Amino acid sequence: MSILVIVEAGHRLSDETLAAAQSLGVSSAAVVGEAGALASKQLEKVYSVQHALLAQYTADGYTAALEQLIRTVKPGLVLLPHTYQVRDWAPKLATRFGRALISDVVKLRQDGGAFVATRQLFQGKLSADYRLSRQSEGEAPHFVSIQAGAYRADTLATGTASAETFTPTLASDQIRAKPQSPFRESARAVDLTAAERIVSVGRGIQEQDKIALIEELAQAMKAELAASRPICDNGWLPMERQVGSSGQTVSPKLYLAVGISGAIQHLVGMKGASTIAAINKDPGAPIFEVADYGIVGDLFEVVPALIEELKR
Repeated sequence: MSILVIVEAGHRLSDETLAAAQSLGVSSAAVVGEAGALASKQLEKVYSVQHALLAQYTADGYTAALEQLIRTVKPGLVLLPHTYQVRDWAPKLATRFGRALISDVVKLRQDGGAFVATRQLFQGKLSADYRLSRQSEGEAPHFVSIQAGAYRADTLATGTASAETFTPTLASDQIRAKPQSPFRESARAVDLTAAERIVSVGRGIQEQDKIALIEELAQAMKAELAASRPICDNGWLPMERQVGSSGQTVSPKLYLAVGISGAIQHLVGMKGASTIAAINKDPGAPIFEVADYGIVGDLFEVVPALIEELKR
């Protein structure tokens, strides 16, 4: 089954989606606008979709243009980054082909002659598998969007891909919406999704004044400081530092959870980390089920010892 990745130019989730495609085999990619850095990725082909009516984003324009590209290329699977912009037009595009968009997928794998897409339900308490049957030639493709943090962008292989310009047939009366300024996510003082190391603190810290100890550990590790939801709900750290289903989804090289029991809502946001370590006095804490390394002990004894060792 051939794969086409439709990326959003300049968005970090695009590389994660390309990494998801590469894990399944050879794929091609498309972008509205110039191909740019896509040509330096390990791809079969890159399609640069260009038209004067696509200079400003509209759901109508993107849907009409990409529908034409897909009908020309005839992929069996279309992968998309789960961004705000993609959420605006992708369901409409899938409907043009009589398909539903399988959104926020955390894992893709091959099973015999089919792909299986896994997405989480009820804030990660359940996982559902969607079997995408192998396509017959000319059959409508499957549409899947990839959740932030599900795949690591730094695993994306480089190469040399041939680029081709695709010019769709568009008319101004197809664009019913008046283009507006691009949507921008709320500004954050810190982007935890870009951090290679994160030290995250939970309710085990007991008091706001004691968070300074975890801050010192984060500084010694040259890591970003994060927290579970109760810490941010109490106002002990700003909401922008919250990791979890209602906070940021992160995938650092190292995630150290200090005093975090491991509620499913928190695990959803951090279990994509390459290495997970945990410090908790409860040996039965759920965090240890996902941790690669664990220390069962009092954080007020363990953390100062770690800081002292790191400063050496």
